[in-house]
Amino acid sequence: MKSTIMEIAPEAIEAESFRIIAEELGPTEFDPRTFKVVQRVIHATGDFSFAESLVFYPQAIDAGIAAIRAGRNILTDVNMGAAGVSKGLLAAWGGSVICKVADPEVDRIAKESGLTRSEVAIEMGLTENIGIVSVGNAPTALLKVMECWDALAPELRPGLVVGVPVGFVNAAESKELLSEKTYPFITCLGRKGGTPVAVAIVNALIRLAKEV
Repeated sequence: MKSTIMEIAPEAIEAESFRIIAEELGPTEFDPRTFKVVQRVIHATGDFSFAESLVFYPQAIDAGIAAIRAGRNILTDVNMGAAGVSKGLLAAWGGSVICKVADPEVDRIAKESGLTRSEVAIEMGLTENIGIVSVGNAPTALLKVMECWDALAPELRPGLVVGVPVGFVNAAESKELLSEKTYPFITCLGRKGGTPVAVAIVNALIRLAKEV
């Protein structure tokens, strides 16, 4: 098969990618804002199956936008998740991205307690005016968020949990548990997921916040 390379200006690539995704998806039942989140996830992964596996709590997008516009912070489970967030856009409302996984104190506690660094880092960061928790890598971090939820004072609880860890050990199970919660979440069922998915969801919400 002979491939044909499209001639396209650099600044037009993203828009054309989104057009292709919309065309290939065809008609959907997503409302316009949910569609933009799904579209950005597919753009980040090249995987159309996320149109079927993503699960949204009914008020999830509203909650995420409200948290961003209130200037609350975003807590991630890994540094790659923090690196991918559009910090320049987020800063317009005063929020920042927090990841404590490389903190020496986190490493010390994890070794002494037999926990993963990600779950220690998440628990340590939950008190820092967190509006969105974004977990794309570590199921233990997502489980820790759910474990800590009831213990947090209501004003300290995140507005939204984005939980999309990838893998074969407790990834699908942790997301299934999240999908049963009665607070705002966005997740995807099954083994697929990952930090690119988490970043895509958060960045879609940041852009939606700008549009509101």
